[in-house]
Amino acid sequence: MLPRLYDRVLATHFQENRQMAFLAGPRQVGKTEAARRLADVYLNFDNLDDRAVILKGPSALALRAELDRPRERLPILALDEIHKFQKWKTLLKGFFDVHGARCGILATGSARMDIFRKGGDSLLGRYFLYRQHPFSVGEILRPEPPATPLCESMAIDGDAWETLWRFGGFPEPMVRQSAAFLKKWQAQRMDLLLREDVRDLTRVQELRGIETLGYLLAARSGGQLVFSNLAREISASVDTVRRWVAILSELYVGYELRPWFKNVAKSLRKEPKWYLRDWSAIADPGARAETFAACHLLKAVETWTDLGLGRFELRYLRDKLQREVDFAIIRDGEPWILVEVKTSRETLSRDLFHFQKQTGAKHAFQAVLDLPHESINCFAHTTPVIVPLRTLLSQMV
Repeated sequence: MLPRLYDRVLATHFQENRQMAFLAGPRQVGKTEAARRLADVYLNFDNLDDRAVILKGPSALALRAELDRPRERLPILALDEIHKFQKWKTLLKGFFDVHGARCGILATGSARMDIFRKGGDSLLGRYFLYRQHPFSVGEILRPEPPATPLCESMAIDGDAWETLWRFGGFPEPMVRQSAAFLKKWQAQRMDLLLREDVRDLTRVQELRGIETLGYLLAARSGGQLVFSNLAREISASVDTVRRWVAILSELYVGYELRPWFKNVAKSLRKEPKWYLRDWSAIADPGARAETFAACHLLKAVETWTDLGLGRFELRYLRDKLQREVDFAIIRDGEPWILVEVKTSRETLSRDLFHFQKQTGAKHAFQAVLDLPHESINCFAHTTPVIVPLRTLLSQMV
C-alpha cells in the first residue's frame, strides 16, 4: 500500500496536541485505513457490536479503551463514521471533558462534520479538523506534511501520472488499475452515496429527487450551477435545489466553487461552479482536466489551512464582460495564485493579465495538461506564464 500523507499528519497531531482529531472526507478515500493503522482501540458505528458500546456512552468507551491501565504513552481511541450517531457531538464532548487527558481521540466521518452549522453542544477548542482527499501528484511525490505551502518541483513518473489521470486518486481503483473494476466501483459508490447516505441525512421522500440531481450534476463538472435552470429540469423549487446541492456537497459527491469578490455579500449572490470529487468519472477531456486541477488545488488549500500554514480558499474569477479565470487561490483574504487550465498549449490567456492586474495576485499560470514536466520553479515568475500542469501540481500537496 502506498504511504499516505494523513498517517503522518495524524501521528504528529497526537504528539503535539491535546485536542481531538476529526478526520473528514469522501467515502472510500482511506479514512478507515488511517484510523485502523493509528488507533489502539478502533470502533466503527456501522458495526453493530461497536455501536452497542458507543451508545452506552463515555463510561463504556473508557472501559473498552482500558483507560485505567497504565501505559507508556496515551492510547488512541478511533470512532469511525461517528457522525451517523445523532448525538455524536454530545458524546464526544462528554468523553473528552472527562477522559481527554488520558486518551487521544480520533473521530471520522464521510459526511461533513460541520458542527457549527448543525447546532447542538459546541466543541470549539476541543478538536482540530483534517480533511482527507484522494491521492494527488504532490502526495505521491512527498507523503509527508509540508512545512510551507510551496515545495520544489519534482518529476512524477510517467506511469504514475497516467494512472492518476485514468483511474483517479481514490486508493482502491488507483492501485488496481483495472478499467472494468473502476466502472463497477464508480457505479457502486454513486449508488451508496445517492441512496444509503442520502437516506441517513434527509427525508425518505426526497431520495428520488436528490438521486436525479446527483446524476444530472455528474455530467456537468466544471459548469456553473444555475439553480433556476436545474429547478425546471427536475421540477423542484429553487430553494429545494439549493438545499439538495448542499446535501450532495456534505456527502462529498462534489463541491461548490464560488467566485471571489472583495464584497462577500456580492460573492454569495453569484452562482457557484460545481466540480465532482472523482475526475476519473468524467469523459470529456477538457472537463476532466479542469476537474483534475480543481481537486488538486482544493486539496492544497484545505491541507495548508488544516496544518495551520495560513487561511486559504479556492475560488474562481468572472466579471460582467464574461472574462474568466478558472481558479484563484486566496491567501489570508487576498488573491495569491491564479490558474487557467488548458488541455494543450494555446496563446497565453489575456484574462490572466487582466485579472492579475485587477486583483494584485502575485502569480498567474496557464497550466497545460499535455506539456511534459520541466525542472523549473513555477513560482519564480510573477507575470503570467505557461507551465506544465504536472510541474505546477508537483509544487503543492
